[in-house]
Amino acid sequence: MKIGIDARAARWYRGTGIGTYTYQLIYNICRLDKINNYTFFLPNENNSDLDIPSNIKVNIIDDRSKDTFWEDVYIPNVISNTGIDVYLVPQNGIGLPSEKMCKFFITLHDVIPYKMPETVGPQYLDIYLKEVPQIIKRIDGIITVSNFSKKDISETLGFPEDKIYVTYLAAEEFYVPMDKEVCKNFVKRNYGIDEEFILYVGGFSPRKNIKGLIQAFALLKEKYKKPIKLVILGKKGRSYYDYRDLSYKLNLKDDVIFTGYVPVEELPIFYNAAKIFVYPSFYEGFGLPPLEAMACGTPTIASNKTSIPEILGEDTLYINPYDVDDIKEKMLLLLNDETLYFKMVLKSLKRSSMYSWKKTAVETIEILNS
Repeated sequence: MKIGIDARAARWYRGTGIGTYTYQLIYNICRLDKINNYTFFLPNENNSDLDIPSNIKVNIIDDRSKDTFWEDVYIPNVISNTGIDVYLVPQNGIGLPSEKMCKFFITLHDVIPYKMPETVGPQYLDIYLKEVPQIIKRIDGIITVSNFSKKDISETLGFPEDKIYVTYLAAEEFYVPMDKEVCKNFVKRNYGIDEEFILYVGGFSPRKNIKGLIQAFALLKEKYKKPIKLVILGKKGRSYYDYRDLSYKLNLKDDVIFTGYVPVEELPIFYNAAKIFVYPSFYEGFGLPPLEAMACGTPTIASNKTSIPEILGEDTLYINPYDVDDIKEKMLLLLNDETLYFKMVLKSLKRSSMYSWKKTAVETIEILNS
């Protein structure tokens, strides 16, 4: 069979959930599938890291011409005259051709623009709400990332559950336990963070509940007498100034650190250097950062809402993200209880090992072949 994949997100959106998903999917297909024939639609960049075998053709597409990823992928790839049997668009279907000349599949990660529209950027919200209802009419199946999302998609969009397939995501292979002292020294040398710290990674959208985390950290500082910081990683989005001003208001100017953009290759260093990782999100279709932290052996506190309990099972401490006092109490418990702390280190490593991108790729190939 000949399978086409819109792989633009692997280059243009790397470092996000969709970008990581697309890159790992095509990377592992290159490693695993020597039977099917593929066409990857990729930007004109150095793709040598993929080690592309002979059964895979790369269609080079034009370089980016718009200001944002969603504007660029809004323009479909030209797939006519390619002989493709099935075409997969991983970025929620955005960029699916209007003319149908083969089977169409999309990976729809979530329906957050329907569920929490106030937390989504206006441009993406407009494109999603305008395009997805039309996309749903043209596709033969949906791949999604959790059973929670499967049910959510079916109920929200009226798409048959028996045509929605679940493939879990995973932490990438470079998220592994590392020498903690080496990692702490790197963070101190390059980011000026000298004390122990609680870590958050995962974007600046209001649905990530960074405000609740900062408020809980303020309460923690009143109870926990050792020096500790809250470190918030990531490119400073539209909500950054709200979070910064909140930390100032709560007298945490020197205790809440916003690092700005951190390269992907440095993320495992931060996860390993952190004392604990906290993920208080209100809503996730999957939620990769907790698995990344757990793969590094970092004890994790996570929200008990939406897909997160399905993914993390019994191997994390759960919080009600709407209860600031609960977030504070769980952080305090994990910081003070050494026996629990080391138990959570082992549970973290065990849970993260259950997921792999190889498995994701194999299951995706099986779905498209079916």
